[in-house]
Amino acid sequence: TADRALTLKMCGKVVAARNGYIATYMPKPFAGINGSGMHTHQSLWNVDVTQNMFYSDDADTGYLSDVARYFIGGQLTHGRKMCAVLASWPNSYKRLVPGYEAPVYLAWAHKNRSPLIRVPNFGGRKAAARCEIRCPDPAGNLYLQFAVLCAAGLDGIKNKTAPGEPVELNVYDMSYEERKARGIVSLPESLKEALDELESSNLMRETLGETALENFLKEKRKEWDLFRTQVTSWEVERYIKRL
Repeated sequence: TADRALTLKMCGKVVAARNGYIATYMPKPFAGINGSGMHTHQSLWNVDVTQNMFYSDDADTGYLSDVARYFIGGQLTHGRKMCAVLASWPNSYKRLVPGYEAPVYLAWAHKNRSPLIRVPNFGGRKAAARCEIRCPDPAGNLYLQFAVLCAAGLDGIKNKTAPGEPVELNVYDMSYEERKARGIVSLPESLKEALDELESSNLMRETLGETALENFLKEKRKEWDLFRTQVTSWEVERYIKRL
């Protein structure tokens, strides 16, 4: 799947360049409008690919199996820890802000598009049962992104991690107190915060391996240092005369 997605990205850039355009997968190339996400639809199947393990005949659960719910629970539990891999650039966190259809809060729902994970309406079709995680962006390393997503979901299945009740209210409209009462926390607000979360995760360390994780942290901390030492035109225009 990572091979196919990477091939698609490369083809998009080549076709755009041949026609005099630039195709970018930068998460937030323009201020004031929605960014570029990589909403990832996920399901698990049995070995011979004849049964979707996310499907249940129970309409009361939205046709979601316990396996699917535990998978979602695992990704919510590890959401902050794996965020640096799913959104791996300083610019990624300019996309992950309220108000631009980007997920910020660790919750799940069926119809609501404001939480981190959404279960699309698949109309009870067995093959279509899935969940959609909405924080990854297309500028990251696809192989690492899919690896941590699988690891977090499988950890939820292993430990039977309940995801809690779906949140069908608009989380953006909730006050801090309302979110706190529901146990809804937010994703990291910066790459620095996300890297600190990643470094503290035993599951992420086990998934990526010691060498890959330490190299990833080293290079991304360099990227953060380069970013935070820049003085932007916004700062100059806003403060140069008044300060």
